[in-house]
Amino acid sequence: MNAGVIHLDGLQVPVEIGGASRKAKLTIEADGSLRLRAADDVAAQELTEFLASKRDWVYRKLAEKETLQHQPVTKELVDGEGFLYLGRSHRLKLAPGGGTVRLERGRLIMPEALQVTGEAELVAWYRRCGKSWLRPRVTSWADRLRVEPGELEVTDLGQKWGSATAGRRVRIHWATMQLPPALVDYVLAHELAHLREPHHGPAFWQLLARVMPDFDERKRDLARRGAALWFGTVDLNGFRPDPPGVVPGEEVAVAPATMNDVPHQEEA
Repeated sequence: MNAGVIHLDGLQVPVEIGGASRKAKLTIEADGSLRLRAADDVAAQELTEFLASKRDWVYRKLAEKETLQHQPVTKELVDGEGFLYLGRSHRLKLAPGGGTVRLERGRLIMPEALQVTGEAELVAWYRRCGKSWLRPRVTSWADRLRVEPGELEVTDLGQKWGSATAGRRVRIHWATMQLPPALVDYVLAHELAHLREPHHGPAFWQLLARVMPDFDERKRDLARRGAALWFGTVDLNGFRPDPPGVVPGEEVAVAPATMNDVPHQEEA
């Protein structure tokens, strides 16, 4: 039985009532629509809070669905190929001699000797530049959030933009450095906020909103731009691996009474 609609940002989520279990099930359908199912004794406020706590999961899965609908971004290691850095495109230039990948006068220079392993060299360049650019930003956002982060790491995190570990280490995906600075700041502030609020409950989003009032807009922009980024695939022999993603109809189930206990499957 349909019991109405709950809103999550600009998304409408129909609520279906049925079953004896107090566990709420949030489903993303094949067409990207959301559906929430719960027992009839679960209060509307509980469902609203439950849905808000799953905001990050929803946006991440919708972004993954967007990725499934497109071929992965593939680059060629040839003169003129464009690579994004902090929202701006820089043309690749193969140059004689040795050295490392570097940015010079708006051109991304790659020594010809590195062309065979060029994708790894480019990823290493993103990691080096990312760590240098992020360090002062970590200090700035940590002060605003009143947290004390540990080591900063820029690495490959698979489908995650970032993470904050129990040891206070902050990890950012190297591909994030292709985004405009405002979106990199969103990813960074999001992870730093987890040092105070580990779960995506109301307290987490309230904390983030205090230091970044437009975080919802940045989150939506990240979901829209994310599928168009390069994640290291190069066209050497025509092979293009299929991107990972979600299975249509994937569900996440959590009892509203224990919303702070985040099950493994929703973060998989």
